[in-house]
Amino acid sequence: MSENLIEVQGLTKKYGEFVAVNGIDFHVRKSESFGFLGPNGAGKSTTMRILAATSRRTSGEVSVLGRDPEIHGPQIRAHLGVVPQEGNLDVQLTVTENLYIYGRYFGLSSKFIRSKIDDLLEFAQLEEKRDTKVDALSGGMKRRLIIARSLVSDPDILILDEPTTGLDPQARHILWDRLFRLKEDGMTLLITTHYMDEAEQLCDRLIVMDKGSIMSEGSPAELIREHSTREVLEVRFGSEQNVRMAPAMEKFCDRIEVLPDRILLYTEDAEAVLEEIVGAGHSPKTSLVRRSSLEDVFLRLTGRSLID
Repeated sequence: MSENLIEVQGLTKKYGEFVAVNGIDFHVRKSESFGFLGPNGAGKSTTMRILAATSRRTSGEVSVLGRDPEIHGPQIRAHLGVVPQEGNLDVQLTVTENLYIYGRYFGLSSKFIRSKIDDLLEFAQLEEKRDTKVDALSGGMKRRLIIARSLVSDPDILILDEPTTGLDPQARHILWDRLFRLKEDGMTLLITTHYMDEAEQLCDRLIVMDKGSIMSEGSPAELIREHSTREVLEVRFGSEQNVRMAPAMEKFCDRIEVLPDRILLYTEDAEAVLEEIVGAGHSPKTSLVRRSSLEDVFLRLTGRSLID
């Protein structure tokens, strides 16, 4: 088998005249954490469904674990763990019962499943909730249970579609820690997200998608180096003044972005630029110096925020 667990060439998916995925190419290596970053409607989830052998492509070549998902769908799905965007736990069953029944769906023996349940509960930090009905769990606990459930069959690839959507910051960080552990153990992860910080934290490499096409590809650090500057200065002059002040800000750096609530100035030395702005007699209400992020990359590539 190739070192690449997934190989995609010219993948296209159409719904009538609408092109959801537009001739994209990429590959995913074994033990890699690979991300799909983009806004809602970018084509991320559609691509994932094709890779998971639950949706047919319109054209292009796809290989998952050395097989075509349209020909060998059941065989491929047997080696995948899937964490869907929407929760699909049986809320009337307990935590343990959800793990056990899901394992039985895969045809796994009762003995094998029961031998794994304690380890999965420990991984998900749900040991004390083992006999609790799912309906009584918090949102973060449910997401951790769904991830634990996806690992029952010892999958080769774990697919996570927007894994932390709707979670509070604390729950997100706990979930990130669980995914880090899988990554350290050599699990191959496929992650779709529209959270830039999540992609930076979890992904070895990623593609930025918009309107069904790949805008760029690389590691988070590579994408930032290619499409942004080392630092960004954020200044606020007030909602009514930002647009008016934008032309004056352009002379202090090579590129600016004007957002509804602030102006972003891209530069290699944000502190020096701020000193120049103040020295020229401008008085922003607030200012912030920070390093460039994937959000800045996306603004450069698409001209809009990921949360639009």
